[in-house]
Amino acid sequence: MFTFQQYLKRPAMFRDRKDASIQLGEALEKYKNKNALVLGIPRGGAETAYYVAKHLKAEMALVVTRKLGHPENPEYAIGALAEDGSLYLSPEANIYLSKETIEDLKKDQEKEIQRRIQEFRHGNPLPALKNRTVIIVDDGIATGATLFATIMLCKNKKAGKIVVAAPVSGEGMSRKLNEMVDDVVILETPYQYRAVSQAYQNFFNLTDEEAMFFMEKWKKENPQSPK
Repeated sequence: MFTFQQYLKRPAMFRDRKDASIQLGEALEKYKNKNALVLGIPRGGAETAYYVAKHLKAEMALVVTRKLGHPENPEYAIGALAEDGSLYLSPEANIYLSKETIEDLKKDQEKEIQRRIQEFRHGNPLPALKNRTVIIVDDGIATGATLFATIMLCKNKKAGKIVVAAPVSGEGMSRKLNEMVDDVVILETPYQYRAVSQAYQNFFNLTDEEAMFFMEKWKKENPQSPK
């Protein structure tokens, strides 16, 4: 049995996003050739979505959902806003922030969402979600804020079945998601989970250009797909 110190010294679970994404696609095998739609949450989720969609022979798109950061600590997510206006707020946000502050945070992100829709999808709408199996993927789940808002978007657009898939998350997150969606596929739920990066030997933040690379690569390989 591992001691805590030995556990911390174990090698990372995945070499890089490609390795993790290929393994995730294999774990989602039951959705292969089922006309599923894989939605990646940029930036990191763009690479994940590419390899998952490729393995499943599914459609791929990037969904734009933005974290709402606390005014005094922007890295701390107090909620998230999806491109259709779906808003997730953490319990802390409703307690400690005024409605006016939350509205200001939303307005700031609404502008960024529109910019990213233009950049990632050339202004095109998302593919139809109604009555389809929609698989939401990311390179890992931390607070879950952007994921929760994306789940709300899928429900609002009447997705037939909502699946959440990621290489890594906390154990508690996996349980919570099972109460929200139809299926959850998480490859690893490490002890003392603190950050997505701890699951990877090589991990770096993607730029907008790198995220777009995977979207454009998928389109070139699937010219029959909707633009």
